Amino acid sequence: MEQTIVQNTAKQTDNNAVSKKEKKIPVGCRQKNKFIPCFMAGTVLLTVISLMYLEIDWIKLASRVPEIGKVFAELAHFDFSNMDLIFSSMLETISIAVLSLLYSLILGVVFGMIAARNILRIKWLSVLTQSLFTFLRAVPTPVWVLLMLVCLGMGPEAGVAGLCVHTTAFFTKTFAQSFESIPDETLEALEATGTSRISIFVNAVLPAAFSQIAAWTGMRLETNFSECAVLGMVGAGGVGFVISRNLQSYEYGTAGLAIVLVFAVAYCIERLFVAIKKKIAQ
Repeated sequence: MEQTIVQNTAKQTDNNAVSKKEKKIPVGCRQKNKFIPCFMAGTVLLTVISLMYLEIDWIKLASRVPEIGKVFAELAHFDFSNMDLIFSSMLETISIAVLSLLYSLILGVVFGMIAARNILRIKWLSVLTQSLFTFLRAVPTPVWVLLMLVCLGMGPEAGVAGLCVHTTAFFTKTFAQSFESIPDETLEALEATGTSRISIFVNAVLPAAFSQIAAWTGMRLETNFSECAVLGMVGAGGVGFVISRNLQSYEYGTAGLAIVLVFAVAYCIERLFVAIKKKIAQ
């Protein structure tokens, strides 16, 4: 009897050990992640090569570190004598960001419809559109703005046109992905009723993807505003031009006030679209 109890206890122990082993999730990190050490080694190698090529004078750099604190201290001494100029340039920056966003939003919806594989279902046109806007998106926004400055001259027009190119390319990709997320069964069911593809897009696809479009639009407005503040430094108008000019003339008080205002407006835009997304989610 005692021997039987001992045998049963041993079997239960073995069964518990087997069940514990079965509950463990097998992880093949050593076999599947062989690329990670190679990637890290390549990153370290490229970092070393870059440092050697740039020939950074670390002693000089360390000696200039205290100057950073002095510059920020001077920026904190705000000069309110040019508030009219700062506000007018800020309104110009916001106008450039909003106009470029609105124009790009319309173009992005149109080209996103063409680029999406499940809307018009013309494969070669979809591939061609995606390839074109991939190229436009690969070129940085400042390059497009500089090209527009050559074509249109100095001023906000070049900023709006340059931002429109890159923003439209961004919207084309993101909107196409949003449209392609609509189930094919839904589109096929609507097509079976004899509805045209354009009507399906306007009445079914767009409303279904509206929340994603609103989220991408809010994120891009923040990006456009930030880029406008930088692009003004190359002659596209706006608050960036005011910041650049005052920094070059060592008027740090005016430049610091303009920079703080840029931060405040960017924060307000971000909180506004967070509230809008919450309302849409409800």
